Amino acid sequence: MEAQRITAPHDLEAAFAIRHNVFVEGQNVPAEAEHDAYDADGATHYLARTADGTPCGAARWRKTDGGVKLERFAVLTEYRNQQAGAALLKQVLEDVDATWPGAVVYLNAQLPAVRFYERHGFEKVGEMFEECDIQHYKMVRRTSN
Repeated sequence: MEAQRITAPHDLEAAFAIRHNVFVEGQNVPAEAEHDAYDADGATHYLARTADGTPCGAARWRKTDGGVKLERFAVLTEYRNQQAGAALLKQVLEDVDATWPGAVVYLNAQLPAVRFYERHGFEKVGEMFEECDIQHYKMVRRTSN
């Protein structure tokens, strides 16, 4: 699996299609909640591909008042547990660290993804909450001091 920052319009369309499949079709998230103004302005987008080049995952990050927020991590069902999420997270974190060194990095993880993010250096902060009728925890990347 390989993940890269999106620079071409057709790759962005592929990322949006993956997100639509995972969130809107798979999790019943309203389309207007999944696709927001940050998609067009403010977010940096990523696409994961299989070894043969098939798009299989998507993610984005954006700068906020609270730090850098990782969002919209989505992997198509048939490609889960094959390192697509790890490839996305690795590339996103490399780029975030290069662009915003030392920034607080956080995300809102769906309950089934909490252990994945814990394995990759994030920890839960606060109580569980619901967003689009899906349980989440806010997670922050642990700092190494």
